[in-house]
Amino acid sequence: MGKIKTEPDESITEGDTTIQTEELSYEEKVANCSVIAKPMASKKLAKRCYKLIKKAVKHKTYIRCGLKDVQTRIRKGETGLVIFAGDVTPIDIMCHLPGVCEDKNIPYVYTPSRKDLGAAMGVKRGCLTVLIRPNDDYADSFNELKEELTTLAVAL
Repeated sequence: MGKIKTEPDESITEGDTTIQTEELSYEEKVANCSVIAKPMASKKLAKRCYKLIKKAVKHKTYIRCGLKDVQTRIRKGETGLVIFAGDVTPIDIMCHLPGVCEDKNIPYVYTPSRKDLGAAMGVKRGCLTVLIRPNDDYADSFNELKEELTTLAVAL
């Protein structure tokens, strides 16, 4: 006769009203994205990107997060994979970075949610951009993802 563990409800009570918090589906997240967020990662590709981020976070110097840090590192010559969040507003703060990535031959992709990018990194806040540098520990998944991102076409 042990205690039965129950999961807490995903509801927030404020006074006499209850607010249910629901997770948006992939399609709803894509609908909230900006118009210029191309090429957008498919659901399967986004999950692979998040898994690679989780592997890269274990090695502190091989992942760069945040708009300012990624921008300075790209301009200084670091290479790797760049993952952008598609639901950034205002989009003007980061709309120049895909062009910089193309000039430096760095593959990039957009994912639908900045909160998911932050969650993959293990932080509670969202993250606008992530730069993943190659490492021997996750070389296979890095190379596979890089090949897929280079063949991903931008629809005009």
